[in-house]
Amino acid sequence: MFQPYDIYEITPEDIRFPSLLKEMQNPPQRFFLKGMLPESSLYISIVGTRKATYEGKELAKQIARRLAEKNIIVVSGLALGIDAAAHDGALIGGGKTVAVLANGLDTIYPRQHEQLAHKILESGGGIISEYPIGTPALPHQFLERNRIISGISSATIVIEAPLRSGSIVTARTAAEQGREVFVFPGPIQNQNYRGSHQLIRNGARLVSSFDDIVEDISELIKEYETDKKNSLCENLNNDMMELINDEEKVIMKILKEAGTPLSVDNIIESTTLESNVVRQHLTFLLLDGHIKEQGGFFSPSSS
Repeated sequence: MFQPYDIYEITPEDIRFPSLLKEMQNPPQRFFLKGMLPESSLYISIVGTRKATYEGKELAKQIARRLAEKNIIVVSGLALGIDAAAHDGALIGGGKTVAVLANGLDTIYPRQHEQLAHKILESGGGIISEYPIGTPALPHQFLERNRIISGISSATIVIEAPLRSGSIVTARTAAEQGREVFVFPGPIQNQNYRGSHQLIRNGARLVSSFDDIVEDISELIKEYETDKKNSLCENLNNDMMELINDEEKVIMKILKEAGTPLSVDNIIESTTLESNVVRQHLTFLLLDGHIKEQGGFFSPSSS
């Protein structure tokens, strides 16, 4: 059983529920989370066939690595082939990645990716699913989860997609959601690219290098950076700009929005962090003067 981390149920009312998911026509009414959904980051998904070529997997790994180096969160489905290569690449790039599963989070599917799942969590990323504990990985659920892969992402990159594949569904759903879809072309005789070429014919953006992607998402990055800056100015004190990690930002956000001092237990219940991690960061925040403590209850220093 895969249970090294707590599993949290996230509803649309939760501050951790991604705003992009709320924009979908059929958003999940809830989802379950292990680890963290990194905040203040742009999410881009990478999808493709399970039966990928060596070249396709290397390309996915390279693109994911370079996205991670730009502090972009890589999203995929933890499946064999392109998905696993994308998660690997993000980790190699020192970044964070999010996996969306089609089964309950008490198990990892496929089983051979349990170690990869551990690495995702250890790096500060997350694993999510809209299916409760005990739900097996049924065929129709993979198609349902694909809308979440695209829905949580500002853009989707397709690498090696046969005509009838889940990655085609993900790309089409992304387009319906008004998100960017980037597709790498390939040899016309290779079945792995039949769906990719069809997506291009239907209006997806053809890309042939990482530089093409950066050029095309430059406006997304600028828009995101502007939104992030405005959000920080509106919701956080100036001293929050000095915080160096997502965990401390989550704790500070919870304390500010609570409007009343919180106990350690209150903070732990409101985050996806382990108790020892919360206590450690509270100590750092106290030492840095970001928060104050009275009678075992914590609040922002400015409150």
